[in-house]
Amino acid sequence: MELFAATDKGVVRRENQDSCYVYSDDSTALMLVCDGMGGHRAGNVASSLAATVFAGEVKEGLANAKVTGAVCSLMKSALRTANSAVYELSTNEPDCRGMGTTVVSAVIMDEDATVMNVGDSRAYHIAGNTIRQVTRDHSVVEDMVRRGDITREQSRTHPNKNLITRAVGTVSEVEADFFSVKLRPGDGLLLCSDGLSNTVSEEELLGAFTASPDVVTATEVLLKLALERGAPDNVTVAIFRR
Repeated sequence: MELFAATDKGVVRRENQDSCYVYSDDSTALMLVCDGMGGHRAGNVASSLAATVFAGEVKEGLANAKVTGAVCSLMKSALRTANSAVYELSTNEPDCRGMGTTVVSAVIMDEDATVMNVGDSRAYHIAGNTIRQVTRDHSVVEDMVRRGDITREQSRTHPNKNLITRAVGTVSEVEADFFSVKLRPGDGLLLCSDGLSNTVSEEELLGAFTASPDVVTATEVLLKLALERGAPDNVTVAIFRR
């Protein structure tokens, strides 16, 4: 089992509003990527606080989570606590008003991965020579694609592609989507902020994973590729290989 994460502020942004966290023991792993809302005050505070609270709650409860259903309940509870922490600070601290963050996380227990997302940070499942986006973006353009207003290809360059419809900390309660993934030996999970997915194609994500000898190298390859292309946003990636 391999696990690694890294983040970079990119070429254009002055500060990094992304946060990431990974943890593993013999049979369990936790991955987490948060992207503070761009254009809002204290996005870095929102992402850091959400990551710290969520990861702490999940780690504390993992010892008692023996089945997938229990993991979902644990992640839902951790999300509620993290959302309340960000929302309370946003409400009571003038410099933090309007802040929020995306969250994408995965808890892996043996071959079972439970994936959760709020916003447009993504999770991908890599198996053999295939890559599949697990999560569905909570975004304006994703809603347009589902309604048939625009094509998937048009969504990649749509002027509103960065507008999300759901975030942690912007309202008192938030709902996440959950997905189950079976991981065979050699399979991978890749979590990232949109700073990576908007700059690097799925084929390149797959290529970095399959061609690299380890997840540290794959992560470094993807960050370098995004930076070479101008990285207009913060870039964060977390990779797990079973």
